[in-house]
Amino acid sequence: MTQTILITGANRGIGLEMVRQFADTDSQVLATCRAPDEARDLQQLASWHPERITVYPLDITSSVSIAALKESIGDLPLDILINNAGSYGPTKPFGQTDPEAWMNTLRTNCIGPLQMMEIFASNVAAGSGKLMVNLSSKMGSMTDNSSGGVYIYRSSKAALNAVVVSAAHDLLQQGIIVVAMHPGWVLTDMGGPGAEMTVTESVMAMRRLMDDFKLSDSGRFIDINGADIPW
Repeated sequence: MTQTILITGANRGIGLEMVRQFADTDSQVLATCRAPDEARDLQQLASWHPERITVYPLDITSSVSIAALKESIGDLPLDILINNAGSYGPTKPFGQTDPEAWMNTLRTNCIGPLQMMEIFASNVAAGSGKLMVNLSSKMGSMTDNSSGGVYIYRSSKAALNAVVVSAAHDLLQQGIIVVAMHPGWVLTDMGGPGAEMTVTESVMAMRRLMDDFKLSDSGRFIDINGADIPW
């Protein structure tokens, strides 16, 4: 069955691989990134699949940009909304945290994804998949934090997880599934060279999980193997 999927942060890494794999399954992919004209890999992919991939500009930190995307898409039903765009932010030690950098990371990792869910909830409710996927991280788990530090990134993903749980409750009556997913430790610019899996392996695993989500899964914080991650 053909699906329509909206993906943020689609110009590189996990987002780009999601566009590639979903397009290969004949899905209609709405791929967004901050600067489409500079996203050479994404534009090349779109040129290979012009009937399946449409590229839109989106700055996830800008309410104006999100509203402009909504105006472009209109009431188009969406089967899956994937909030993939993210930022690691600076990793200053205790006592040197940069409040403005913290706010910028929160806008990217938490506030923007919530606004995307709010603005596109009616589109997802009109789709058949009714799924909102938010890429989180085990580093947002307080139970898993055994080393300290990384205040900005950890707190932004913990905040996203809290947003996911609230949205899952609020969207339950519309039949929308809202989940937070850890994509694994992936070989990307953010994951670094010591990561454990490729973007291809990560996206394949996440797609398998997306195929089987039910409304009872809404609000879960899920590992790449489908297991629950402790909060």
